[in-house]
Amino acid sequence: MAEFRAAAEVAAGFHTDVIAPLVGDIGYAAGLLGWGSDVLGYDTARSMDHGWGPRVTVLVDADEVERVRKAVDDGLPDEYDGYPVRFGWDSLTPQHHVTVSTLGDWLTGQLGFDASQSIAVADWLVTPQQQLLGVVAGQVYTDDGRLAPVRAALSWYPDQIWHWLMACQWSRIAQEEAFVQRTDEVGDVLGSRVVAARLTRDLMRLALLQSRTYAPYTKWLGTAFARLDDSDGLASALSRAVDAASYADREQALVTAYELVARRHNALGITDELDTSPRPYFDRPAQVIGADRFVQACLANVTDEAVKRHGLIGSIDQYVDNTDVLSNPQVYRKLAAVYR
Repeated sequence: MAEFRAAAEVAAGFHTDVIAPLVGDIGYAAGLLGWGSDVLGYDTARSMDHGWGPRVTVLVDADEVERVRKAVDDGLPDEYDGYPVRFGWDSLTPQHHVTVSTLGDWLTGQLGFDASQSIAVADWLVTPQQQLLGVVAGQVYTDDGRLAPVRAALSWYPDQIWHWLMACQWSRIAQEEAFVQRTDEVGDVLGSRVVAARLTRDLMRLALLQSRTYAPYTKWLGTAFARLDDSDGLASALSRAVDAASYADREQALVTAYELVARRHNALGITDELDTSPRPYFDRPAQVIGADRFVQACLANVTDEAVKRHGLIGSIDQYVDNTDVLSNPQVYRKLAAVYR
């Protein structure tokens, strides 16, 4: 097998040398879109053993779909640049992975709705960020103008939803920030570590929200977080929190992390500046940030009744943690009823 090259680079050549001649002289868009670590630019040599190879999504007008699909089916070579063009994984029979579709049909398959027509509040809230990344993160090799407006529209949440999501994320921290101390106090050292790990993940996701960066699913969450600006040392503080052997070290690391994300919040300038210093949890000895203060500050910005009427339940990523749900539009779209 050929040596590893980033799939986005392979797909670029595959499009130019193979796909474009098969599509012919029509307007269309094409790119490395949808599923896979390669869309996010996270693929490595390890990725080649599982669902990896030359592939492209081709978006054409409805009256061209069947013609282009047949041209692709009939004209694809067995290999491109040393890589098999037809590949499978697990129980999937080897086949080519050149998708030919209209933009609307492809978006509906990827997201569960046609974002080229409209994006309702419920669409934003019920669509996992990983699925949004499948539209906005991959490389585009040609575009006659049909794809760019959708990628721009989906590039980040509207401000009202963004502020509400941050309120909901701060709320998750507020719900558990005192439990690191309380679990350790009753001798539940493992429980204290588990809560600290949960808070670490929530702080990572908060940092991504603050940076206006969609979070991929669990396997790549740390990779996405590691690509954020870390000049303040947040990553080191979170690493110390999950590595800490003692409660005192665990709490100190978390307190440091709380202060840093609080400073990042203030730097956004979207609310009045809040005190970033830690404080006791009421009369108990736990040191916390008082995350509820940040919840209320973010909520004060949310004036859209269609958003704020949902309380603090959050988007689907903030209350669902199951890949079989988050990766399947037919399943997660059922949860749109939560927001109606």
